[in-house]
Amino acid sequence: MTNSVDLIARSGVEDGPINFMDLKAQQNVIRAEVDAVIQKVLDHGRYISGPEIDELEAELARRTGAVEVVGCASGTDALIIPLMGEGIGPGDAVFIPGFTYNATANAVLAVGATPVFVDIDPKTFNICTDHLEAQIDATLAGGKLTPKAIIAVDLFGLPADYPTLTKIADKHGLFFMADAAQSFGGAIGDNPVGSLAPVSGTSFFPSKTLGCYGDGGAIFSMDKERADIWKSIRFHGTDDARKESLRVGINGRLDTIQAAILLVKLKIFDAEWENRNRAAQIYYERLSERLGLPPQVDGFKSSWGLFSGLARSGDDRARIQSHLQSKKIPSAIYYTMGLHVHHAFSAYAPDGGLPHCEDASTRILALPMHPYLTDENVHDICDAVLEVN
Repeated sequence: MTNSVDLIARSGVEDGPINFMDLKAQQNVIRAEVDAVIQKVLDHGRYISGPEIDELEAELARRTGAVEVVGCASGTDALIIPLMGEGIGPGDAVFIPGFTYNATANAVLAVGATPVFVDIDPKTFNICTDHLEAQIDATLAGGKLTPKAIIAVDLFGLPADYPTLTKIADKHGLFFMADAAQSFGGAIGDNPVGSLAPVSGTSFFPSKTLGCYGDGGAIFSMDKERADIWKSIRFHGTDDARKESLRVGINGRLDTIQAAILLVKLKIFDAEWENRNRAAQIYYERLSERLGLPPQVDGFKSSWGLFSGLARSGDDRARIQSHLQSKKIPSAIYYTMGLHVHHAFSAYAPDGGLPHCEDASTRILALPMHPYLTDENVHDICDAVLEVN
């Protein structure tokens, strides 16, 4: 098994600049093996639906406890395909958090359904279960839409409150899905992300905890029959022989080369998480009184897909970013506005807005988080943040 400390030594970044994310350092560790598996795909020539797809799906199922895994073309397709499989569409309400990447809302609208935005818990940044209940009740009372589904998002890598969310979904008979684009590698207790909800979709975008060298995604299913339908949908809705269209589908397949690369990256994934976690613990030790950081709850394991906290105000965030920049330390903002404020989604904004989403968008700040940060790097970042009064 790869040692987590050895990864940094092998990456050759110990004396380099601090990067927000560092795919180059990772590539330094795995380049020879990546070159070899790409050559293997070139040799066998099965660029679509090659044997590496089946191998990757089996390995992801083994790691997560999912009954079956379906590789697909992107994290967005990993949300769209299950919604299509459930027949969710016009007139249906899908409840999603208002503070996340736009792909979650786009997936709902792509199938013709209506997103109903839910505020976030101001501490975890994940969907607020109390406001979710209120939005379901309001939708039922309104009579214009039929509640059909909940999509929870594991923002920044922290799993949402799946025990409570499962009870809400069961109470109302709703299809329940996890948007785990940022949380592969996380867990609640002994249950990894991928098995926390009946359906989970993740992204293999290059910057994710497990990322390929292009676009890619996967759907984790606790139901084999559903997974069989999704496999058809991702392949234009055809039967196993690819001759007859059994249902409406899309071109949503994962490329063989990307699957081969992901299999290589899985070999160092656990060691990379150890390094992410070590960096996170330094951040928590030093910055908990300076930034509003999500609580570390017993039993909840974050993937540390991103590391974000709340500045005291928008002006405070600007001062921190400016000072970090002067020290050549990168930072970022995820996200600058709630989904309900975006032009494309503003027609679905709830009355009264989403106060916690709106507050978070003015104060949220992401610091560097990747497996190739040295302890010295993280301390330098913390020093710079703490220098801002």
